[in-house]
Amino acid sequence: MTELTSRRIDLHTHSTESDGTMTPQELMAHAKEAGLSAIALTDHDTIQGLAKARPIADSLGLELIPGVELSTDYQGKEVHILGYYIDEKNREFLDRLCEFVDGRNKRNEKMVALLRQEGFDITMQGLYDEYPDSVVTRAHFARYLVEHGFVKDRETVFAKYLGDDCRCYVPREKITPFEAIKLIQLGGGLAFFAHPVLCHMNQQRLRTFIGELKSAGLAGMEAVYSMNTPGDETNMRKLAREYDLLISGGSDFHGSNKPYIQLGTGRGNLYIPYDILTKIKQRLSLTVQE
Repeated sequence: MTELTSRRIDLHTHSTESDGTMTPQELMAHAKEAGLSAIALTDHDTIQGLAKARPIADSLGLELIPGVELSTDYQGKEVHILGYYIDEKNREFLDRLCEFVDGRNKRNEKMVALLRQEGFDITMQGLYDEYPDSVVTRAHFARYLVEHGFVKDRETVFAKYLGDDCRCYVPREKITPFEAIKLIQLGGGLAFFAHPVLCHMNQQRLRTFIGELKSAGLAGMEAVYSMNTPGDETNMRKLAREYDLLISGGSDFHGSNKPYIQLGTGRGNLYIPYDILTKIKQRLSLTVQE
């Protein structure tokens, strides 16, 4: 085994800046403890955690990849697009992300109103006080309701109130995956199709979609993923080769919000070698030169 295949990485993680339960600083320390050489922080629709994570990563000798995960809609399906090597100082990119957060806040206010109609004593100010410096998501709603004794567990919150199509759920206004790719490119990054298997498309529809994404500027696919079966991974790698796309790999770590997913190892058998990141950096270098 070469050095690049023996060094482990994780290119899909979340902190308290979106719907994870570890702060960016805690996540970096945990990554070092887990034996990772590199980690991408890919919070939903925000890069605010990067400035907090970087000093800790640097002090630990941990390579931090600035990332983001954007939620999009494609023909009624939720599709996530990962961005790697985002320019954190790109003003136009940051302004667009602020628009995403503003839309999320308006949605949250509507869900708070619906939950109050159900008799729950919950307010936006209460959520902000409980989870300062976080982009509040449904995961925070669920945690608040459970920790304050209103609902017995997180599963019940989503099954009865906040799951898709439940009575307190408010859908988000989403951009298309093609717009997300352009936005990531605007931010100087490379766009990757996150966990394609979770989109539950048949092979023909998936192939058509990947071709459309490729035409829009997609750089790669997340072929190595916690929830993939060996057959899923083989199929994703094959599709990536066919469409001349890079592959990425990630656990989709959320801390205790997804307790069955461990950083770096997913469900226990995930292994993402450093050479995956090497190829991404090589493509990035070529993109910058163009």
